[in-house]
Amino acid sequence: MGFIIRKGTERDMKSVLNLINELAIFEKEPDAVEITVENLINDGFSDNPKFKTFVAEENNAIIGIALFYERYSTWKGKTIHLEDLIVTKQRQKIGAGMALYTAVLKYAYENDFNRVAWEVIDWNTNAIEFYKSTGATYLNDWSVVQMNKKNLKKFVENN
Repeated sequence: MGFIIRKGTERDMKSVLNLINELAIFEKEPDAVEITVENLINDGFSDNPKFKTFVAEENNAIIGIALFYERYSTWKGKTIHLEDLIVTKQRQKIGAGMALYTAVLKYAYENDFNRVAWEVIDWNTNAIEFYKSTGATYLNDWSVVQMNKKNLKKFVENN
């Protein structure tokens, strides 16, 4: 293994944003990313951080990330949402994705969380099969529902 897994730091956020943009391109949403490095630093390293990261580092370069945050389930209690698990295309298939995934699951287990949940795009069959192979349950009968900022504004102003 030529890489290490460690907690992300403020100085990693430029690389984190680069990987987020790479994922957006892969998911056919190249213009969807609105956050900045400053957002990541402010939101991840303030007195009340909104997320945590693990990074995969190889030869002083960030090649992968796992970005996650704590949430609460009315059915399960303390849970974690794995927002993104990304390994740069050039370094996939070396085990960095599995190592990042394992780091998040170990963190959840060691900190007594009751569940880890995430979303996967339905055409990413490689990821779906990977997750299933690790014992994760794939819930294809649930749909993701979102309200973007524009529609939030519209709803609030009309109600």
